[in-house]
Amino acid sequence: MSQTYQPKKRKRARSHGFLKRAKSTAGRKTVLRRRRKGRARVTV
Repeated sequence: MSQTYQPKKRKRARSHGFLKRAKSTAGRKTVLRRRRKGRARVTV
């Protein structure tokens, strides 16, 4: 069976990065929740 996950840094950042999160209300809430929780990394 072939490997299905072919990681690419740019694609990952574009779809899950900070700027993408900051665009929407839900994304901003996500970042806020993760900050409150004390995550070492808020986004990718």
